[in-house]
Amino acid sequence: MSSIAQQHTSTFSVRDLELKLKQVRLAHPEQSLPSPPSSDSGSSSPKQDSEESYFLRSLKECLAIYEESSRPRSQSLALLSDEEVIMLANNGSIATYALEKVFGMDQLERAVRIRRAILSRASATGTLETSSIPYENYDYSRVLGACCENVVGYIPIPLGVAGPLTVDGKQYPIPMATAEGTLVASTSRGCKALNAGGGVSTVLVGDGMTRGPAIDFPSAIQAGKAKAWIDSNEGHAALREAFESTSRFAKLKSLKTAIAGRTLYVRFATTTGDAMGMNMISKGTEKALEAMQKRFPEMLVLALSGNYCTDKKPAAINWIEGRGKSVVAEAVIPGHVVKTVLKTTVRDLCNLNVKKNLMGSAMAGSIGGFNAHAANILTAIFLATGQDPAQNVESSMCMTLMEPTGLNGEDLLVSVTMPCIEVGTVGGGTVLAPQQGVLDMLGVRGAHPQQPGQNAQTLARIIASAVLAGELSLLSALAAGHLIKAHMAHNRSQINTPAASVPVTPGAGFVSRV
Repeated sequence: MSSIAQQHTSTFSVRDLELKLKQVRLAHPEQSLPSPPSSDSGSSSPKQDSEESYFLRSLKECLAIYEESSRPRSQSLALLSDEEVIMLANNGSIATYALEKVFGMDQLERAVRIRRAILSRASATGTLETSSIPYENYDYSRVLGACCENVVGYIPIPLGVAGPLTVDGKQYPIPMATAEGTLVASTSRGCKALNAGGGVSTVLVGDGMTRGPAIDFPSAIQAGKAKAWIDSNEGHAALREAFESTSRFAKLKSLKTAIAGRTLYVRFATTTGDAMGMNMISKGTEKALEAMQKRFPEMLVLALSGNYCTDKKPAAINWIEGRGKSVVAEAVIPGHVVKTVLKTTVRDLCNLNVKKNLMGSAMAGSIGGFNAHAANILTAIFLATGQDPAQNVESSMCMTLMEPTGLNGEDLLVSVTMPCIEVGTVGGGTVLAPQQGVLDMLGVRGAHPQQPGQNAQTLARIIASAVLAGELSLLSALAAGHLIKAHMAHNRSQINTPAASVPVTPGAGFVSRV
């Protein structure tokens, strides 16, 4: 036997080949265990028994195959059926969360399928393994290490397109991922009215992602000295140099400081190119704090995020100072369009906007909630374009304003002011193929080749303009009394509502409709 043949024999035996051929016959997981004998077939033949008993090997045999040191673990797993891998995982030989790592990049879907089975069989309901939650034909390589862990599938959301809407002289489709009937149709009506007046004009009044660490000092006096140093030209320059050394896109714009007792808060604000920027600014902030600690060795960084940022929480500082992209979108709607398309009047719209969006929100003590439903439109676009949906908390902060304009006040001047639109066109969920397809549709996928940050800014302008369309349409429906009629027509499933998993106990005041 030649040396080459001997080498191949040592790494892949005839036994391995036989196991691999058997594995091919088990391509479908439901065939991993032997089927029960047919009721009319009598006892099975010795040959059939021999074949079926081979399908699920003992734990000892599976461990021997899996732990064979002459080949990678991924190759060993390819020789085992799904049920045998599940047995190894249940035995603790393979961590369920690490299935993708041991299977390798070319077997990611199989890893997801096996995890579904493991988790399903360990749960009270046992439904996941055979559920309608899809998992096949998805590019999990984009998810791994970037978007999600312990993956068991994906959740499809209906994607609609409102518009098109003219924004700064250019037409854009408005992509909206939503399960709320009437939302896309209503936004389209708003787009129609806005286009009739020449479209939407936008202005970007700010661009800066923020991070606000909490830093403890032994005393308030020492915290005050550190604050004074940061506020000085010397301190600002030192922190900027350290901060900007971490990325060519991270440009420190401002530092805002505040003290509570002996704890110092520093709000770093920076441009982040076309990325939403949380990772970028966190890295820069960490480097700046390292430089600061050389000056103040007694300081203790309690948290890189001390809630002075503020991320994913309503906060007055975001409403006042801005976070992410700060955009104002404005349009003029001719009076006849208000009557024919929106089915209401300029006077009624302006009155409703003041009483509902301004006075009503003030009565409720709202922070940045001076709008009808900005979060509806913004979140639908966030989901469609791969943004962080949790950031709708601050991103949907919005003030909607309406006033009569033109000759005798016959036309409508409408605007939305949104100081905290936190979006990016690179990183995060924008690496997923469907979301990239939506960004392609808008012409803002990835980093802008000549002007870093312009794609993300354009996306923010589109979002603010779409919010303007949604606000205009909903307020018109409310003013005209059409809201309930529209929802009854478009937001009621024609499929019988399934029974609840647990019978609902009638509460007090329940009246049977028999």
